[in-house]
Parts: sequence; C-alpha cells; structure tokens
Amino acid sequence: MEELNQRVAEKHLLVNTIRSEISKILVGQRKLIDSLLIGLFAKGHVLIEGVPGLAKTSAVMALAATVQADFKRIQFTPDLLPADLVGTELYRPQTGDFTIKKGPIFHNIILADEINRAPSKVQSALLEAIP
Repeated sequence: MEELNQRVAEKHLLVNTIRSEISKILVGQRKLIDSLLIGLFAKGHVLIEGVPGLAKTSAVMALAATVQADFKRIQFTPDLLPADLVGTELYRPQTGDFTIKKGPIFHNIILADEINRAPSKVQSALLEAIP
C-alpha cells in the first residue's frame, strides 16, 4: 500500500508541475488545461471548440512544449489531400528505390484545425489514423 501511495504522489507531482508550467502561458484557463492533461494521460484525444481568440492553439502548443513532444498544426482546407496528412512515397531515381515521406499525422501531438472544411476523403484518412 505504501508503494501505491508513493506512486500516486509522484504522478500527482508530475501533473501539478505540467499544469503549473502551462498556466504560466495560459492564465485563467484551468478547465482547458485540465482537459488537455486528461487527454494526454488517458492516451486519448481532445476536441476543443470555441470562437477565435480563446487560446486553443496556444494551449496545445504550450502542452507540447511542456512535455517536450513533437507538435504539428494541420490547417484543413477544401484542397487538402489524404497524402498531405499521411504522407507519400517518393521515387529516388539515383537508387531506384522508393522512400517514405511521413505526413504531419505522425507527430506526437497534432492540432487539427477546421476539420469541417476538409473533403470527406481527408476526414476519413484522419479518422483511420486515429487509434
């Protein structure tokens, strides 16, 4: 039981440290920060909705910087292609081989902005990539 209490105390300290670091950037956004932390520790996804100017992008960038994760923002537009998300194979004529160029979906933390503007094929590719 003592070991469990120690592990809980360590995780509690970790969460509070991350929350404190993000709070230095986002003032008065405790609920948003807690939602992001729940998504992070649950290994899940977070849907952030709101009008422009509520620091949604800044919050995700601050989280990624705080936990030193690889971050990428994807701006969804009507002309976006599935390959723009997942990547593509490139032919190298010098070697006669194909190399894979990974898309932004392979970063640790991504911010998918304006998903509703993307074509249905791109939205399907995004949903397939989400575990």
